[in-house]
Amino acid sequence: MASVAFHQFHQFREHGIVKLFGPYGGYGAGEQSRDFVFVDDVVAVNLWFLAHPEASGIFNLGSGRAQPFNDVAVAVVNAGRAQRAEPPLALPDLVAAGAIEYIAFPAALEGKYQCFTQADLSSLRAAGCDHAFTDVADGVGHYMAWLAQPPA
Repeated sequence: MASVAFHQFHQFREHGIVKLFGPYGGYGAGEQSRDFVFVDDVVAVNLWFLAHPEASGIFNLGSGRAQPFNDVAVAVVNAGRAQRAEPPLALPDLVAAGAIEYIAFPAALEGKYQCFTQADLSSLRAAGCDHAFTDVADGVGHYMAWLAQPPA
């Protein structure tokens, strides 16, 4: 499956808008949260384990902090705006400008959707890995810049 940021990048590029779920499960519009992890962090942790063969086990890998889908959408839209030499905007301004839109939560997902995920990093930290994970804004910014590059 492609990442949330990948889908949002293409939505914004093609339609000038990113669509998020409205309120559901006790969470406000776009506030459903995931533990988004930047691929460079996954690589860094795997390289740490390669350098520390004494550490073994089953480990959760995520940033250890849940962030709302709104954060991803703001990062995606502002990266697109930056590519057009436009200044970044805050969430309320992006919603008011129509760059972020909330849609009704799909009936087909009701009762099947996780509104919150967050990795427990206690085992990873106990193993000695103290990698500092990238936040959504920085990770998405790097990813958007990579996606915007012309194909080789």
